Amino acid sequence: MEPLGLNEIRERYLNFFEHKAHLRLPSFPLVPQNDPSILLINAGMTPLKPFFTGAQTPPSLRITTCQKCIRTPDIDNVGQTARHGTYFEMLGNFSFGDYFKKEAIPWAWEFCTKVLEMPEDRLYPSVYEEDDEAYAIWRDDVGVPEDRITRLGKADNFWEHGTGPCGPCSEIYFDRGEKYGCGSADCKVGCECDRFVEFWNLVFTQYNREEDGTYTPLQKKNIDTGGGLERFACIMQGVDNLFEVDTIRSILDKVCELSGVVYGKNQKDDVAIRVITDHARSSTMMISDGVLPSNEGRGYVLRRLMRRAARFGRLLGIKDLFLTQIADQVIEQNKEAYPSLIEKRSYIMTVIRKEEEAFAKTVEQGSSILQNMIEAAQAQGLSALSGEDVFRLHDTYGFPLDLTREIAKDAGLTVDEAGFTAQMKKQKDAARAATKAKTDTAWGGKELPQELLSDREATDFVGYDELVSKGIVRYIIKEDEEGALQLVPEAFSGDKVVVIFDKTSFYATSGGQTHDIGMIFANEFCADVISVDKDASGKFLHSILIKEGAIRQGETVDQKVDVDRRLSTARHHTTTHILQKALRDVLGDHVEQSGSMVSDERLRFDFTHFQALTQEELESIEHQVNEVILRDEPVMTHVMTQDQARAMGAMALFGEKYGDTVRVITVGSKEAPYSMELCGGTHLTHSGQAGMFRILSESGIASGVRRIEAVTGRSAIALAKSEHEVIKEMTSILKATPDQLAKKVIGMAAEIKTLEKQLEQVREAQCGNEAQDLAQKAESIAGVDVVVAEIQAESADALRDTADKVRDRMDNGVVVLAAVQSDKLMFVVMASPKAVSAGIHAGTIVKAAATAAGGGGGGRPDMAQAGGKNLDALPQALSAAKAEVNRQLGV
Repeated sequence: MEPLGLNEIRERYLNFFEHKAHLRLPSFPLVPQNDPSILLINAGMTPLKPFFTGAQTPPSLRITTCQKCIRTPDIDNVGQTARHGTYFEMLGNFSFGDYFKKEAIPWAWEFCTKVLEMPEDRLYPSVYEEDDEAYAIWRDDVGVPEDRITRLGKADNFWEHGTGPCGPCSEIYFDRGEKYGCGSADCKVGCECDRFVEFWNLVFTQYNREEDGTYTPLQKKNIDTGGGLERFACIMQGVDNLFEVDTIRSILDKVCELSGVVYGKNQKDDVAIRVITDHARSSTMMISDGVLPSNEGRGYVLRRLMRRAARFGRLLGIKDLFLTQIADQVIEQNKEAYPSLIEKRSYIMTVIRKEEEAFAKTVEQGSSILQNMIEAAQAQGLSALSGEDVFRLHDTYGFPLDLTREIAKDAGLTVDEAGFTAQMKKQKDAARAATKAKTDTAWGGKELPQELLSDREATDFVGYDELVSKGIVRYIIKEDEEGALQLVPEAFSGDKVVVIFDKTSFYATSGGQTHDIGMIFANEFCADVISVDKDASGKFLHSILIKEGAIRQGETVDQKVDVDRRLSTARHHTTTHILQKALRDVLGDHVEQSGSMVSDERLRFDFTHFQALTQEELESIEHQVNEVILRDEPVMTHVMTQDQARAMGAMALFGEKYGDTVRVITVGSKEAPYSMELCGGTHLTHSGQAGMFRILSESGIASGVRRIEAVTGRSAIALAKSEHEVIKEMTSILKATPDQLAKKVIGMAAEIKTLEKQLEQVREAQCGNEAQDLAQKAESIAGVDVVVAEIQAESADALRDTADKVRDRMDNGVVVLAAVQSDKLMFVVMASPKAVSAGIHAGTIVKAAATAAGGGGGGRPDMAQAGGKNLDALPQALSAAKAEVNRQLGV
């Protein structure tokens, strides 16, 4: 058996199945597409589920892939042993109703024994205990002796997940030799020891599990195989675990080089080295596939991995930022299989560096607070940190729970995670309640009449091509006096109701685009269409206000969309597509849409990016969009299958659900389009119709997500006109031409700055003179100079500054000053060191003054300040302060 590198094994596998008429597909991104059930792809077949379920037609009945996967349920075990890892690659060959066991089993054997040249006598297949067909194929067709074929039960060799497609499976084990065994005479496949390692699972999907637990044979049977690439490599390279595999070991060696630690010397260091090695692999691949660090979802998984790696680096003694150097080694080892890593190298490094820098600041801020919490818990004899305290540390300072847990563990403490979870749930419940209060379903969360619930027929939208059409009234919904929804046969002038037609020209709010407005009318009937929503069944809900006449169920009415609003909205929507392409051109391919809103007034576009845009970047983006508008590029709509659209390279929004048939919007020529996106919105026919594009603002809305707000068309013209009016007014006021304005304003700003400095100098001199006068009028009490006075002060800072100057002029003195500002009183007390030694306490004095004026405050012995509410009580407040001075000095 020839030792083979991991990259060589991957290529041999894919090439082998290509020669078996399989279509080789690249790895799908780690971010699931149109599958909200999982955060990250965790198995080779996961991206192919729509093909297995029949929801989508596969591009070929035979497919082979090497799929990047992330699994994080046992993240805390990563590093503790050499078995666990969060990132792995899954080799797979799949059949969608084409070949079955007769082909899958012999091919698996052929690849293992002929291509990889594994010794036949060290391979042991297992089958489901009732699968006589697979057993016979292994024995008769492949020629494996019966004593090397193991029948196992349902728990080991039958794949099912609730109801739906399922079936038996056959696994292939490699015998690593007696030295890895348990020593038992009965040691065999299925034993818990390390001798027999399973590396390839062949799943035969041939049944459908029904609700009653019975199994019905599928008309079309499928093959789903999965083999861990790292396990193949362990076998081929004769190493004990994934961290010894060639490509992974090179990453591990880089960690050792940077830390100066030798792997294999002690368990604690080995754990840290393995954690960094694994997490660097996962993080690099996740960032490459568009994941950015955040505090929720897959972004939190990434943040946790990166910060855990950074923490373990510190435990190894690495003081500087280092993760980018490890990531660079990850890229080097994987660039041939995943060339996008090279294209995105700079971006990956930037994201990692910024997150590691942010984590360093978090650790610096939170560590001292956590240490105080630990010391307090130990002083009280507690064994666990309070869940509430740990949550506050997490919520206020962003200090990760897992980091708190590990630091606490080092101090011999645990964390009250139940309390932490309770606090987290409380916060999430409050957030959900706030969100629900703002937005709800298309029906406002109200209970629907049964007739509507049972009717799943969607409204036929004809508004892409027809802005004037006719529709039959199917339902009229009106609120009764208690706010409940009721079906009514008719509605009259002055009524506000919801109407559902069989077809409509009115676009409903969806996909980030706001609804159309317009009017509907018939003989002696007219109503304004105020808004249009869409429910889960696809019915368009037209909210109308009847201006005259009546509308009745079953009638046919004319529909007329407001053309100006539709066109203004289309301007913003088409320009949003152009903007996304410009963002990717200027910032990089990591830019992905995170959300959008287009209306007749403006557009809002949220996108993934890790830092604020520079002025130069914004100007470049705005320029590029306007260039496309000026070129008056054709905007075309093509209707096709989703597979055809993806094959063309059309961009789709992650997490968005698309039907079998989709609309593809292209801006530019068909041969070389500038932009191509899947979109169900309404658009222009030429880019020039947008007129002009202007960016209003750019801001951050979440970690790794930026937002641009912009306008086109009439809104852009209105903005330009408004700016022109401002310039016109400024030229008149400043008596300058437009090209002289900047120079004029700069000059005036410099002059103002000079005058402000001169004014401050005058105030300083006046303050010094006033302080000198007050100090000269000081009263001596028990050998201490005492000043108690009301002065004029513009602010608390000015009051403190004057008091400070008075104190500086007294060797042994105390000063009490008060001032009126707006509708409140301000007090400040300062004492020299000698006065404090004589018994003066400024905090107590200022408290006496503030209490007399209906306020409060306090401070140190040498300096204190406070406020009061009762302006008329100012004389009494100063008297109370002086009385307290006398008391402190024993007079």
